Amino acid sequence: MYDVIIVGAGTAGLSAAIYAVRAGKSALVIEAASYGGQIINTPDIENYPGIAHISGFDFATGLYNQAKDLGAEVKFERVTEIADEGSIKRVRTSQGQYECKAVILATGAKNRPLGLPNEKELVGKGVSYCATCDGMFYRNRVVAVNGGGNTALEDAQFLSNYCSKVYLIHRRDKFRADEKEVERLKAKDNVEFVLNSTISKLNEDETGLVSIDVTDKNSGETRNIEVSGLFVAIGQSPDNIAFENVAELDEKGYIKAGEDMKTGTEGIFTAGDCRTKTVRQLTTAASDGATAALQACGYIDSLS
Repeated sequence: MYDVIIVGAGTAGLSAAIYAVRAGKSALVIEAASYGGQIINTPDIENYPGIAHISGFDFATGLYNQAKDLGAEVKFERVTEIADEGSIKRVRTSQGQYECKAVILATGAKNRPLGLPNEKELVGKGVSYCATCDGMFYRNRVVAVNGGGNTALEDAQFLSNYCSKVYLIHRRDKFRADEKEVERLKAKDNVEFVLNSTISKLNEDETGLVSIDVTDKNSGETRNIEVSGLFVAIGQSPDNIAFENVAELDEKGYIKAGEDMKTGTEGIFTAGDCRTKTVRQLTTAASDGATAALQACGYIDSLS
C-alpha cells in the first residue's frame, strides 16, 4: 500500500514525487517508457528560472535522481486501468497491480501527426517528430519543419546548424512562438519561411521521403519542395482514455482540472500537460506537480 501513486515520470510527475516524499508520504512513480518525458529531447533549456542553460537530458536526470534519493520508488510499467474503491485506489499495470490512497495522473502528451496517408510508414524514412533525436542524420541535406510554436522554431534553429537548407512551413502568417525565436531564424541565410501553407502530400520512392507538396491556403496553389527530411512539430495530444472512468476528459482528451489539480473523483489528481490549461511549459509542469502532491497529501491526511 502506497500513499501516492504517480502515473508518469515527466517533469510534473517527478516534481510531484519530490514534494510527496518530502511531505512524509510513500510515493510510487509508474512510467511506461523512460523518465523525463519530451523535455529529454531538448538540447538546451534556457527558460527555467534559476538555470541559465541545461540540456533536457541533464534536467530530467537531475529530477529523477532527486526523487529517487529522497525515497520515491520508480517502476517502468504501463498503467492500463485505475479502479476507484473509495479510500483505496487500485492501479493495474501491464505487470501487476498496486494499491494506494491517492493517484496523480501526470501522463503528459504525445506528438500530433499530420494525418497524411503514408505518414506512419515514412517515420524513420524521412519523417520525424524529434529534430534533436534525428537531425544529425540529415547533415548537409535539405529538410523542412512544420509548425508555428516554440518547438517548431527551436527545431528549425537546431537543424539550421547542420542542414544545407531548412524550410519552415506554417499554416498562418504569424507564429505562436516567442518573437525572439522568430527574429533569430529570420537572420539565418539557410532558413526559408513558407507561410499560410499546409503540407498536402508526402512523396516517396523506395528509399523514403523525397519531397513534399505544400498548398497555399490563400491562392490554392501547390508547390513541390524536394526535401530529405520532414520534422513535424504541430502540437501534442494527450493519452488519457484509460482513465476516463476516474477523470472527466474534454473534447480533446485532456483531463478536466483547475489550478487545484483536482479531478471530479475524490483522491484522483492530475498535473502537467495532460490536463486542461492554457500554458504548457516546463515551469508550469513543475508547479502542477508540486500542487498536485500537496493536494494529495492533504486528502490523505483527511482520511485519518
